[in-house]
Amino acid sequence: MSYTITVSFGAEREYEIPLHDAEVTAMSKDQARAWLAKEFEDLECTPTNPMGKVLVLDMVLNVAKYGGEERFEAGGEWSKAFALAVASALQRPAIRVDVANFVVG
Repeated sequence: MSYTITVSFGAEREYEIPLHDAEVTAMSKDQARAWLAKEFEDLECTPTNPMGKVLVLDMVLNVAKYGGEERFEAGGEWSKAFALAVASALQRPAIRVDVANFVVG
């Protein structure tokens, strides 16, 4: 199975990151959540929930937002690690992270 993570910052500003099944299965859900949590903290993201509880989808959206479009545009190791963490955490073959509308689909 192949995976495709698309990160969108608006019209004409989409970045598609293809992944292989072996890459995704090599990272456990716990490892994926830990990577996202660390990036969430390192990037000083602001929780969207006023109660302070941070859900996986909040981490995904905020890490993409605070990580910035430049990282996805460059297509380096960070964007690949982000895509791996998202695919491993959500376990879906096609995931769209719409930063502009703050939606994961």
